[in-house]
Amino acid sequence: MNNNDILRRIRYIFDYGDDKMIKLFKQGGKEVTRTQISDWMKKEDDPDQKSFYDVDLAAFLNGLIIKHRGKKDGETPKPEKKLNNNIIFRKLKIALNMRDEDIIQTFDLAKFEVSKHEVSAFFRKPTQKQYRLCKDQFLRNFLQGLQIKYRGSNEDEKSDDAQKQKPAT
Repeated sequence: MNNNDILRRIRYIFDYGDDKMIKLFKQGGKEVTRTQISDWMKKEDDPDQKSFYDVDLAAFLNGLIIKHRGKKDGETPKPEKKLNNNIIFRKLKIALNMRDEDIIQTFDLAKFEVSKHEVSAFFRKPTQKQYRLCKDQFLRNFLQGLQIKYRGSNEDEKSDDAQKQKPAT
């Protein structure tokens, strides 16, 4: 998954407007403009889309943590220059105050089976033997589960549409 896609998904999941996005970036220690956000939100096939770098995503995720968990004493953490899916996953876990059971339930919403051992392996130190690299498939399904949890599933929308289309009797 690329950073632009991750940002688009998080924005959709939590229904953040431009003003909220700007505020989250600022809380994470980065000043951004509405134009930058607009350029990052564009689809891959749009020639005006701008790349969204790891350090920018780290600042946004740090802002998300501060929004949901509150600011820690001391300086705002510096955004990492290099991210991987494990770090992104960990930051989302921290921001949403999730435990392993919550994460498994989120995966279940996306109809993706994962064990507690697999989940805990993503959050271990890379030097540990049980550490496991979080592949795109896991992060994508986790974000899908969050979308279902916070926005409802597409099946709910389809059934709502079907209800609306039924003729009144």
